[in-house]
Amino acid sequence: MRTIWLASYPKSGNTWFRMLIANLSVTGDEPADINDLPERGGIASARGPFDYLTLIDSGLLTPDEIDSLRPRVYERLARGEPDDEYDAPKAALSVRFVKAHDAYTLTPLGEPLLAGRGGADGAILIVRDPRDVVLSLANHLGATIDRTIAFLNNREAGFCTAPANQHSQLRQRLLSWSGHTASWLEQTGIPVHLIRYEDMQADVIGVLARALAFAKRDASEEAVRRAVALASFGNLQRQEAENGFAEAPRKMREGLFFRRGEAGAWRKELDPDQVARIEAAHAPMMERLGYPVVELGNAARNG
Repeated sequence: MRTIWLASYPKSGNTWFRMLIANLSVTGDEPADINDLPERGGIASARGPFDYLTLIDSGLLTPDEIDSLRPRVYERLARGEPDDEYDAPKAALSVRFVKAHDAYTLTPLGEPLLAGRGGADGAILIVRDPRDVVLSLANHLGATIDRTIAFLNNREAGFCTAPANQHSQLRQRLLSWSGHTASWLEQTGIPVHLIRYEDMQADVIGVLARALAFAKRDASEEAVRRAVALASFGNLQRQEAENGFAEAPRKMREGLFFRRGEAGAWRKELDPDQVARIEAAHAPMMERLGYPVVELGNAARNG
């Protein structure tokens, strides 16, 4: 079974892509249940599989000790070993897609965290304009825009890093938005297929088909089109409104995980100073990915 990381900085479209994958297995007219996906590969930072496969209570280990063991867990999962009841796939799959917010980093032993000996076959890296990421992430974290910009620009940023709390997930080193993206694009351990969120919105059928070809996951054109229709943002919002979404954090400001899904909303919701702070920290990577800087360009022209 092939393992493909669905790598992304948080709030870049990872969950939407997972919903598209899940709906490939649907044969009827009803979309896959967002709380009970037919093709669930879990998340790389899940604590349950780590404890289950290592037979160690991860709460007794330091984050660095956990990171040193995580590659062994991924190797076993890649061999098809069960993890735990929550994340166990419901059927034998040729490709296992696993969400990962971790940057591509090395363990304290100098080993790639997410590309150990046979632990993964490749990664689909999903990126999004950081100015839009800030808006969605601020809602997700229940934080202000300014505080979220500081998080986005922090080279040491991470999730589940508070030592006094045992989170349901293991520590995830994110780095800054640029650092996270560069870590995946510039590593040489596994092949990477790049997807821009904005391109998914413009041509989701084509983007999904190319990603599946990279992952060597067979799917007919009809199945791809049906999955795209079933995983429309309207269907996802309807399901969340009716039944909630188990992955949604409680502290969201606006109460919806599938909030808007817009591209370019930053133009209406960020002030020029906020845009400038994001661009000042990430302009080289933004331009590399095709996200033109605005405020810095204006400052240069007006200077």
